[in-house]
Amino acid sequence: MRGILAGWPVWTSYVVITLLVALLTALLHPFGLAFDLVNIALIYLFPVLLSAVYWGLRPAFYAAVLGVLAFDFFFVPPVVSFTISDLRYLVSFGVYLSVAALTASLAARLKRQLLLSRQREAHTAALYELSRQMSAISDVKTLLDNVAKHISRIVGAEAAFFLPDERGVLAFAHASPASGSSAAADWGRGDAERVIAKRVYENGEPAGIGTAVLGESQGYYMPLRSEDRAFGVMALRLGERRSAIPAEQLRLIEALRDLTAGALARVKLAEEAKIAQLSAESEKLRTAILDSVSHELRTPLAAMIGSATSLIEGDRLFSSEDRMELLATIRDGALRMNRLADNLLSMARLESGMLKLRKDWCDAEDLIGVALAQVQDFRQQRTIRVHVPEDVPMVLGDEVLLEQMLVNVLSNAIKYSPDRSEIVLTVRAEEDAVSLSVADRGSGLPEQEYARIFDKFYRAESSGQATGTGLGLAICKGIAELHGGTISAKPNVPHGTVVTVVLPLDRRNEPVPIPSGKGTNEHEQQ
Repeated sequence: MRGILAGWPVWTSYVVITLLVALLTALLHPFGLAFDLVNIALIYLFPVLLSAVYWGLRPAFYAAVLGVLAFDFFFVPPVVSFTISDLRYLVSFGVYLSVAALTASLAARLKRQLLLSRQREAHTAALYELSRQMSAISDVKTLLDNVAKHISRIVGAEAAFFLPDERGVLAFAHASPASGSSAAADWGRGDAERVIAKRVYENGEPAGIGTAVLGESQGYYMPLRSEDRAFGVMALRLGERRSAIPAEQLRLIEALRDLTAGALARVKLAEEAKIAQLSAESEKLRTAILDSVSHELRTPLAAMIGSATSLIEGDRLFSSEDRMELLATIRDGALRMNRLADNLLSMARLESGMLKLRKDWCDAEDLIGVALAQVQDFRQQRTIRVHVPEDVPMVLGDEVLLEQMLVNVLSNAIKYSPDRSEIVLTVRAEEDAVSLSVADRGSGLPEQEYARIFDKFYRAESSGQATGTGLGLAICKGIAELHGGTISAKPNVPHGTVVTVVLPLDRRNEPVPIPSGKGTNEHEQQ
């Protein structure tokens, strides 16, 4: 009912008031002298209150005057005449009109307060919704587009944003789509708007409509500042307005400005933090590479150069066994340098996202055989025992990467195991996965370090004099995750470490493995 009455045109309110006063007069006239005139006058206040609540102050004054005229004509002696026999009725009419005017003013004020409260509630809800959406936005373009849409819906204005570019020069960044003329569509992109925005950005004070600075312009320009740092300028095109912006609308615009500045500060700081993190990672990678070049490469290079020099200069002094030992030293150094180069290249490809899988069906025994052949030359006096059950399911993955992962795990176990110790490689077939575990008899690690050994460049304090860059297990983690698997480490009771890789199985179109004809396949390399 309230919404219907409030939505009528203005002229219909006067028609309704006239009909209502006429209806009250028709209902009260038959009882004329039976009612006290004071009561009749109070009843005529009802159209005044109704008009003030639904239509405002002017219709309420009209209802008050029309009620006085009807009261005088039909109820004040002599009736059916505007003549007043008792002058005291003039005082009564004056008091009635004053009461009606005061009542109408209070009712209209209450109506305005109610509308203002509802408007503020709607604005608060809109600001809350905007702030909630902003918290999930992580790029500037999406943020500005979201703010522009809210400003268009809440304020009814087109918005343009100016942000500093890479050189620190303020430039047009984004504008809300205009639904009007071509001039409105181009607003914000012209030289005049950029000049005003630059002035606001440099001075830190609003300009445009309703301000002392460039008040004849078509927009209202505000600096986007947060914690004494300027992030840009927000400009609003408020139509053809030339007067000052109403206080309530100005508070809403300032709230939108503060939300936008805070969100820009959050996004910019997040970008700066990401850049700082990338810089730190790059510096760490550069340091690791330099360390590898200065130590990991120089050590085998020195051994290779010494062995080669000895062979060249003193060939007649060495027996065949001595020459074979020097050649083995050269070979071991070359293999060590090759593993380091492979690890650095693999880590770079993992970090850049360039490492792609070439999936094929891989047999676990074949993977183990290739890996054992690659570690054969530097395992020295350690024994590698292998346990592979019968009919192990085949794994869908990149054979080269899986071999590299297994070589890195075995190399790590060899590096941290004492000479003449035993390393056990076990394969287990589970319901939906295949696990490969490598258990060594080394010194082991503190419990809190097992989760960190797969981080890039991390080397445990207990690694002692063992050489390395801390990339081998990190590469294994990347390869395992590329295949949808996991890698973990835990203590090997009573001492040592067990590293386990779990690779998921894809039962679709899985080839049937050829039975080996015997139970668990066990063999060892001395």
